[in-house]
Amino acid sequence: MKLSLFIAKRYLFSKKSHQVINIISGVAIAGITLATAAMICTLSVFNGFRGLVAEQFTAFDPDIKITASKGKSFNTDTKAIEEVRRLPGVDIVSFCVEDKAMIEYKEKQAMVTVKGVDSNFARLTNIERAMVGNGKFTLQDTLNSYGVFGAELVSKLNCGLSPIESFEVYAPNRTGKLNLTMPARNFKKRKLNSNGLAFVVNQPRYDAEYIITSDEFARKLFRRKDNEATSMEVKLTADADAAAVKDEIKGVLGDDFTVQDRYEQQDDIFKVMQIEKLISYIFLSFILLVACFNIVGSLSMLIIEKRDNMNTLRSMGADGKTIANIFVYEGVIISAIGALTGVALGLILCFVQQQFGLVPMGGNGGFVVDSYPVEIHAGDVLTTFVTVLIVGIAAVWLPVKLLTRKFV
Repeated sequence: MKLSLFIAKRYLFSKKSHQVINIISGVAIAGITLATAAMICTLSVFNGFRGLVAEQFTAFDPDIKITASKGKSFNTDTKAIEEVRRLPGVDIVSFCVEDKAMIEYKEKQAMVTVKGVDSNFARLTNIERAMVGNGKFTLQDTLNSYGVFGAELVSKLNCGLSPIESFEVYAPNRTGKLNLTMPARNFKKRKLNSNGLAFVVNQPRYDAEYIITSDEFARKLFRRKDNEATSMEVKLTADADAAAVKDEIKGVLGDDFTVQDRYEQQDDIFKVMQIEKLISYIFLSFILLVACFNIVGSLSMLIIEKRDNMNTLRSMGADGKTIANIFVYEGVIISAIGALTGVALGLILCFVQQQFGLVPMGGNGGFVVDSYPVEIHAGDVLTTFVTVLIVGIAAVWLPVKLLTRKFV
């Protein structure tokens, strides 16, 4: 092994009788370098988009969300719930009542999700940072209930931020028989006012469908008891380990509850992004494989040039495996040089994009950010480097074995 590696290094850096061999080797290294850098940059951009989406969700979604595994609601007065509130790492807890309803304003109607929240919700999610308008974040007073609408829902209802008339919210009765003769009695109706605010989190799921109101209004609308909630939302302390706290909560609550972190709450979006990232990785691996075939061309000419030397080694006792390993090692060294150079180039490009945003998003400024977001993960860098080595070995191993048998 040491002999094969020593000779491989000598062959790689020594002068060749045919300059074209050095040129092909250089082209192979350049191809691997560019493919590696492209893989680093592409995976880092996907990471950047994932982080960007996660930042957008922080204005609405809690660090941890707890819901009932069966049914829509659960009792908030149990010992298990109280134990969760006292866990280390748990900072703020808010109980919510959330369900589907229909809203009507003048002659316009829309299906919405009404989310009733308690007084802790604003501190738990920092939702006030996403507010637009001149009102105050008041959801309930002695006379009226107020709602904060998503900006797209305001546009859909064409009501503006300070409508004069009240909204009428309808929710189907949860119990009792269906009244076919008087359909209006199948619904619970309550009036809701606007407090002059709307929220914008740049997510259609929220901006076009959600209304934030008081838990008192939601409980009366959906006929829930005072100690009944559809979700328990948790904000963690700054130094808390989200994964560890999530596991502790699961251990306390058991299988009767579903515990989700911020990413799992948006599982559909993040799964799509993960699939896109995987597909890009696979395609770039195939491009890398094509680039590695240049190594085969370089090694083929080198084997032919060094055929007499190989025969000399054989006459001195070297077996076929030792001779073949010389060229396999040379292919691995070329792949490693290309991988290291590509990783360095990719990291430099990512750093430049992070600092200066040289590649814009386009679209006349209609995006949340002006340039492509980039976030480097050590795991992606390691995966890319290992992939280059594996693909390089896979590309040269069989051709080298066959060529050494034919020419040596």
